[in-house]
This record gives sequence, structure tokens and C-alpha cells, in this order.
Amino acid sequence: QVQLVESGGGLVQTGGSLKLSCAASGRTFSNYAMGWFRQAPGQEREFVAAISGSGERTYYMDSVKGRFTVFRDNVKNTVYLQMNNLKVEDTAVYYCAQSDIRAVVGGRYDYWGQGTQVTVSS
Repeated sequence: QVQLVESGGGLVQTGGSLKLSCAASGRTFSNYAMGWFRQAPGQEREFVAAISGSGERTYYMDSVKGRFTVFRDNVKNTVYLQMNNLKVEDTAVYYCAQSDIRAVVGGRYDYWGQGTQVTVSS
């Protein structure tokens, strides 16, 4: 049974930083791409970033490029999202998800974490 457990959310002021973590268990971590998604109140869930199983390839939504960095530690079975220069519009519940393939694009995310709240105040 795959389990994904996020941590690291919280309250931060505009321009601040947070690092989210997602610890995975249940299957060989490096075999699967990982993604980060977010959902703000009243809005649909949106893709934020993804990383291939090896960690060599990453992909970001345009609004976070240059501010967010996704990386992973395949020894610790953990994926991270470093968020810098946070903006009020980044406020959302952030979810990590595990793809069904190793490549950073083309897969289907079939396992999800419970989410962690990120609130950015002005």
C-alpha cells in the first residue's frame, strides 16, 4: 500500500520561504515520478511541479518558475518543494502525488497525500 505524507506547511509572510516534504512508502520510490499540486479555496486543483524518478528532469507551472524548486532524495524516499519569494496567491493546500511511470510527463498520478496548508500573508 502506497502512502504519501506531506509536511512543512505553515504561515509565512509575502516574500518568505517554506520547504515542503513528502515521504513515500509502499513501492520502489525511484521508479516513479512525483508531482506537487495545490488547491486554493473555491478553485480547482492545479499542477505545480513534477520530477522524474531519477530526479534528472523537472517541470513547473509558469507562475512558480524561478521561485519554486522540486527535488528528491531517492535514499530517503522523499520529495521536496522549496518555495521562495512566496506570494499571497500561492496560498493553498499543497498535495504531493506519485505517478505510475518514471518519466516526468505522460503518466497518471494514482496516489495522493493528505495535503498540507500553505498560507501567505501580505
